[in-house]
Amino acid sequence: MLLLPISGLDVIFAPRGMGAQSVTQPDAQVLVSEGARLELKCNYSSSATTYVFWYVQYPNQGLQLLLKYISGDTLVKGINGFKAEFKKSETSFHLRKSPALGSDAAKYFCSVSDTVPGSTGGAEHKPWDFS
Repeated sequence: MLLLPISGLDVIFAPRGMGAQSVTQPDAQVLVSEGARLELKCNYSSSATTYVFWYVQYPNQGLQLLLKYISGDTLVKGINGFKAEFKKSETSFHLRKSPALGSDAAKYFCSVSDTVPGSTGGAEHKPWDFS
């Protein structure tokens, strides 16, 4: 079995006078057999326009942006065969991949923002490097 360690963090943001936002990843760890379908859940709450992101951290590496929803098509395709569907009515942005590979073993993080990267104010999402 392929073990994918998943962050189970509740992250709360309170940006610049806008309504607070939060993200919940309900699964602390997910066990997936190699070759099976992988799904990592992300639910959010926001009182403002929502932009949602998935990041991945492979062993001994910094965070990398996997995919993001800004606007437009709600089915978002990311790198390495990952995809997520933005469902505003369900306040979800679940990450999916089929088939899962051994190289997918990593930590995955969902985040939400009310600011588009690169917009006025200089807010920008860049991979973090913890090395």
